Amino acid sequence: MRTAGDSAGAAALVTGGTGFLGRRLVARLLSQGRRVTVLARRPAPDLEAAGARVIAAPLSDAGALLEAARGAGTVFHMAAKVGVSGRFGDFHEVNVGGTLSLLEACRRAGTPRLVHTSTPSVVHNGRDLANADESLPLTTSRSSPYALTKAVAERAVLEADAPALRTLALRPHLVWGRGDPHLVPRVVAAARAGRLRVVGGGGNLVDMTHVENAVDAHLLAEAALLNGDVSGRAYFITNAEPVALWPWINGLLEALGIPPVTRRVPLAVARAAGGLCEALWRVLPLAGEPPMTRFVAEELGRSHWFNPAAACRDLGYRPRVSMAEGLAELVASLREEAGGRRG
Repeated sequence: MRTAGDSAGAAALVTGGTGFLGRRLVARLLSQGRRVTVLARRPAPDLEAAGARVIAAPLSDAGALLEAARGAGTVFHMAAKVGVSGRFGDFHEVNVGGTLSLLEACRRAGTPRLVHTSTPSVVHNGRDLANADESLPLTTSRSSPYALTKAVAERAVLEADAPALRTLALRPHLVWGRGDPHLVPRVVAAARAGRLRVVGGGGNLVDMTHVENAVDAHLLAEAALLNGDVSGRAYFITNAEPVALWPWINGLLEALGIPPVTRRVPLAVARAAGGLCEALWRVLPLAGEPPMTRFVAEELGRSHWFNPAAACRDLGYRPRVSMAEGLAELVASLREEAGGRRG
């Protein structure tokens, strides 16, 4: 596997460095002796204690962006507004407006490289995606403001590629692992509360990406921008081990002593319920996210797995942590957390 040795010691900026994936990347960069600046909405004393410079500011703060980008050899752009519902304008402000502002800051600061963290959701089309590759068109559907605004942002990043600022986009799919505060905990909490249902036939295939593999991909992308002709391109990143989603979820629940999910709902019914929930959340002052949306129904009931061959070929990417290894680590950590809460 190619290494990022040529970039060792170079300063890096990580936007969104307080997120799950961002923190793991910051830790890896610091372990390499790199100078790291983190741009995040809130202070992060733990990252500062670890050796990172933290600038607490939103992506809309042009002055803070320029300050953060100055001197950086590579910008890793991970900051984004994530969610299954909400006002389109809120997503656009962060995901599109923030990305455009960062690109301008990089140009003004003379930053030579930008690795953009995108998502496979940018090609979401409501249908099964099996062994899908980068030839798929970007989505134009407004059913998910997150997916649409990330698609617009990715296009802007790739179109910004130029000799003075080389850009590349990565699309890691369903990043998970020990310390994940979102994906797996939400599934486990819904199962414990009896709210989880198998959507559709239950045999849909999905792939995921262990967080350490996703970090590897970002460092390999940086090295490839230094050493090869890969700029202006997007790459799917996965563990290359598609799993049957619902048997995988039930295997996780069984390992945690939680009863399996057996109740089912047809995909068409879940999608219709999602559309109704979206409408209610638009017109009524309801708090939080709706329990179902059309996008979530399709993600739970459709196959969506991707071919990372291009990343393997161009970036030298190889998944180091297998699904089995990651699951064993995750189960052990969740059991430890549960034991600590009981204690």
